[in-house]
Order: sequence, then C-alpha cells, then structure tokens
Amino acid sequence: MKQIIQRTVLDAARKAFEKGMIPSDQTPDMEVEEPRHKSHGDLSTNFAMVSASVQKMAPRKIAEALVSNIETGGMIEKVEIAGPGFINFFLSNKSWQPVVDEILKADKSYGSSDIGKNEKIQVEFVSSNPTGPLHVGHGRGAAVGDSVGNILSFAGFDVQKEYYINDSGRQIRTLGTSVFLRLLQKAGKSIDFPEDCYQGDYIKDLADIILEKEGEPFIHKDEKEAIALCAKFAARVILQGIKEDLTNFGVIFDQWFSEQSLYDSGRVQNAIDGFKSKDMIYEEDGALWFRTTDFGDEKNRVVVRNNGIATYFASDIAYHVEKFERGFQRVIDVWGADHHGYIKRINAIVVASGRKSEQFQVILVQLVNLLRGGQPFQMSTRAGEFVTLKEIVDEVGKDAARFMFLSRSYDSGLDFDLELAKQKNSENPVYYVQYVHARITGILLKAKQENIIQEIDFKKGEHLNLLNTKEEVNLLKILQTFRENVEKSALELHPHVIFNYLMNLAAAFHGYYNRHKVITDDREQTLARLSLVLGVKKVIRNGMTLLGVSAPERM
Repeated sequence: MKQIIQRTVLDAARKAFEKGMIPSDQTPDMEVEEPRHKSHGDLSTNFAMVSASVQKMAPRKIAEALVSNIETGGMIEKVEIAGPGFINFFLSNKSWQPVVDEILKADKSYGSSDIGKNEKIQVEFVSSNPTGPLHVGHGRGAAVGDSVGNILSFAGFDVQKEYYINDSGRQIRTLGTSVFLRLLQKAGKSIDFPEDCYQGDYIKDLADIILEKEGEPFIHKDEKEAIALCAKFAARVILQGIKEDLTNFGVIFDQWFSEQSLYDSGRVQNAIDGFKSKDMIYEEDGALWFRTTDFGDEKNRVVVRNNGIATYFASDIAYHVEKFERGFQRVIDVWGADHHGYIKRINAIVVASGRKSEQFQVILVQLVNLLRGGQPFQMSTRAGEFVTLKEIVDEVGKDAARFMFLSRSYDSGLDFDLELAKQKNSENPVYYVQYVHARITGILLKAKQENIIQEIDFKKGEHLNLLNTKEEVNLLKILQTFRENVEKSALELHPHVIFNYLMNLAAAFHGYYNRHKVITDDREQTLARLSLVLGVKKVIRNGMTLLGVSAPERM
C-alpha cells in the first residue's frame, strides 16, 4: 500500500509540473509512513517538505499543487494537508480487502520478498567451544542467529548458517587435562584438581567413559599422549551433545566448520604470510603483530606469541579471509555482548583483505536473567556453574524457549521467567500467539462440519467486500504490513520486529473475536469472515516459522 501511495504522489507531481504548478520535475526521496494519530489518516508523506529546496516553494504550496492532481473516490477516500505540508491519505475499506486473496493465493510464501536480490550471506552463530554443554546464553544466541537466517532467506537473500567449532588451542588442551586428571582420581590416585581446569560433573562422566573403555593401562600412557587422546575424545562427545541440543532446539546448520582444519590445511600460515607481504603483520620482540590500529582498533594485536604459539586471533584471521573466499558477499557473526572488544580487530581483517567494512556485521546478544515466578533463580545443574540450554528446553519446551528468547530485542538484557513460559494463558506470549492459530483451526473445522465450506484450507476468499467493521479493517491493515515487517526485520537484522508484529496481530484477532462471531446466520458474511480468519492463521504460521516456533492446530 505504501508503494501505491508513493506512485500516486509521484504521478501527481508529474502532472503538477506539466501544468506549470511546480517549477521542477525532480523528485527527492520521500517517506510514506503511518501517522502517529489515526485521525491523520492511514498513510502520510513528507514529499512537500523534502521538495521545498528543489522547487523553491513553501512546502504547503507544493502540497496544494499535488493534492489538486490526486483523484479520490476509489482506493483513496480523501486527502488532506496537515501542518507545514504533510499530505495525509485516508483509504477506503476496499483498498485493504484484497489482501485476503493475496494471502490465500501466496500461502506459505506470503510476506516473502526479493529485496535480498540473492546476495550471498553467511550467518555464523553459537560457535561455542566444545568444552562443555550449551548454556542459557547460548540459547538466546541460537534463537537470534537462526531467526535472522530464516528472515534473510525469506527476504530474498542466499543464506548459509554456520557453526565454527573452536577445536584447537589452549581450551581444548585444558579440556584434555581436566578429563585426564579426573580419570587419574577415578583410578585412585591422589590428585589436586587445578582451579583453571573445567569443574563440571560432566568432566567426571567423560573420565568414567574413558576409564571403562580403555581400562587401567590408559593411566600409564605418556601423559602428553593421554591428555591429547582425552581432549579429542571429550571434544567429540561434547560436540555431539551440542548438536543434539541444537537439533532439539530447532536449529539446523548448513555447515560445521573446524578451527583445526585451518591449521591442518595450512590456511593459518598462508593468511599470516599474505598479510606479512603487505606489511599488515610485522615482527616485534619475537612476536608477530597485526596492525589493527590502522583500522581504528585501540592497539595492535598479537598473532603469534614470542614462544611460537599462535593466538586465537591467528585462526580468526584465516577463518574470516576464508569466508569471503567461499564467495560470501556479507558475513554476519552473532556473539555474546562480552565480545564487543573483538569487533574492530575482526573488521581490520576484513578491510585489510580488500573488502568493505559494511560486508562484516556483528550482532551482540545481551545476557539472560533467569527468573522463576518473578524471582531470580539458579537451577541446580550437573554441568557446572551455569544453566544448560537442555535444562531450559526440557522444562518449558522448544517453542516457549525460542519465543521468550526473542521477546526482547537482543541488544537489551532479557528476564526469562520459567513459570511464565509454562503458563497456558494470555500472560505467556507464545501461548497468546499460538492460541490464535489453534482457535482459527477450530473455527474452520466447525464450518466444514456444518457444510459452510468444503475444505478447511480453501484458496480464494469470498464476499470480501463485507469486511467493513472497525475490527475487521484493523486486521486487514495489519495483515497487509507483514511483508513490510519482514523486510524491516531483514534489513535491520532484528527478529524482534517479527515478534512484535505477531503479538500485535494476535491482539487484533483476540479483540475481533471477542466482539464478533465468525460463523453467523448470514452465509455471505460468514464466508467473508472465514476468509479473513484463514488469512490471519496463515500469516501467524508464516511469522512463527521465521522465528522457528510451531503453529499448532490444537492446544
């Protein structure tokens, strides 16, 4: 509808120029937005204000010239000039009614867009070290990253979701040491367990498995060899658990990328050599440094220490270069908020490799505060000093967990109330929206049983001209903006836009259902209303799918 109004305004400007009412045919960028107050119409444009410098006329005079060239009586009921020159459009009910047929025809593709123009994007998220189970913070990052990928795909981008496995370096060696020491304790040796080792009970479980599998002789192996074997085994088992937890959470990756493979293939050394040849990496005090200050970082960063051991930054360099070599035009990393300081150094890699800064984007996900009944809460866990994602999903379910993780913008802290997430009432956001889908399914089933419709999922609306109540028109307007919200969510990388849209649509439906019967004594009115609610059902399903949440037929 905004596009139709924009074309109407541009056509009016052309006519006004041809008639000599305005001096220039230039048309600066304008906005078409919903006014803050409904009394100001359905849509409004600032065209007259942004044209004033070009036309060298007062904005209100420009607005008057345009309005005199806009025909009313069809989709446009009336046009008014407000304030210094805003042009407000009041649209007729019949301008909104066709959206129902659009939804029924497009079905699962309704709301999709081609704004992405098939741009190839990689979204990398979670990427937790395989040194322990995923915790609740990883869950929020997983919900955000997965939804961003879904929304970008729906908006016409070519998206690949990737998990970067940090299976190399100090943390993996620490994992191996932790398991081996626990294994020695299990075998009866007196061992002081260091504080910098992993403390969770899952380490003891891994030691039990190895001891049972390998037997007593394992503890007599060369310590370095034994630690390496423990690290490899533990990382493999933990990674398998991570994959299972993410699958149960509805997250499927297109690619699992190993950090160790960057070393094995020589990519880390090749990347270092390449940047050394450009003098982006230099040697000082026996160490190798990247000139990240040339790209806005607060200090240069160590790539290889003076003891010859590479830092994590070394593999980050190779990995981000490799991403673009795979043909991605843009890469999006989803990180925890505590990684804010890493943005400039990774951006330095991207720019130094010949790409533009805007080809690299970071989504920083803020912390989650767990509550139970409104009170701060720490769940008992066998995984150490954090609450696992699996525990959350086991208690509240995948749908509630994902929806709650997305209930606030990821750049704000989130209070996640476990009791609220389990409630079967309107206080629970996921129940509030899912219930709309289930209730409409029940209405359609009843209509089929009463022979009002032949199929629950019909393809064309009937008697849409009868959708004229205030609540019906409100629903039509909201349905019509779904694609606009998808595009906004994709361009801003904010799945929270879709969450807000679904809550708004659900509220509008509940308000409508509480005031009007869908199945009435008037057959034509009933068919019109059945068409409308089926449209609502499909859009609810499409929106929930983008967020990775199911739309149940019954509850």
